[in-house]
Amino acid sequence: MGGVADEQDATARFERIIGVGIMCLAIPMKVIEADGPFGKVEVEGVKRKVSFQLMPEVKVGDYVLVHAGFAIEKINEEEAKRTLQLLTELALAQETEAP
Repeated sequence: MGGVADEQDATARFERIIGVGIMCLAIPMKVIEADGPFGKVEVEGVKRKVSFQLMPEVKVGDYVLVHAGFAIEKINEEEAKRTLQLLTELALAQETEAP
């Protein structure tokens, strides 16, 4: 568990959720590492390095909106989960409408 195949599956699932290539979105992600102006965030098993330069007050455990590699806004856990659920529903709807 936790191998390359698992991360590839998680990345594919994450890309379906955010609709890569369709539009630009800020994605809710959980801060898992914070080290000065940079850190790591995670969603659906996908981890990304991001900049906290716009939000130096973030700490591990916070939820932030991430856009273009930057944390741009802090949000609460409930809002993060609700937004991810809506994005998942949108992705599923698009899959069922695809020719």
